[in-house]
Amino acid sequence: MTESEVVVVRPRRALVMCSVLAVIMLATFVVVAVLLRGSDTGVIFQPSDQAAMIGIGVLLAAGTMLFATARVKADADGIEVRNVLMTKKFAWSEVLSVSFPDGASWARLELPDDEYYSVMAVQAVDRERAVAAVRALRKLHKAAWEG
Repeated sequence: MTESEVVVVRPRRALVMCSVLAVIMLATFVVVAVLLRGSDTGVIFQPSDQAAMIGIGVLLAAGTMLFATARVKADADGIEVRNVLMTKKFAWSEVLSVSFPDGASWARLELPDDEYYSVMAVQAVDRERAVAAVRALRKLHKAAWEG
């Protein structure tokens, strides 16, 4: 391993699942917006109501895609974890271990005082990719603690 090795991991299946769900949500809201105009419930829907329905669909689709933005970037100095809304950087000296507990959905960093930080980019559903990612992170962690 070279001193400049950088490990970057992003979830694969989460990206696919979130993309499909976002498209379905957006399509559903667009269809509902189009069909609102011809409703015979006695309520009169205006073009602004239709635009609002499409806007809600866009917001929900964008919110769904946030779950696909998880990323972990690690090098010899430390690890940067971006989960749904927050990015946090840890020096390897702050991390006791990189673990993937049985039955867990994603990996985590074991921290002092029985604390941990979830690494949502390394997900169980990614199987072999998750195993390779944990091994690479453990290798960087071990090198930092030995060096």
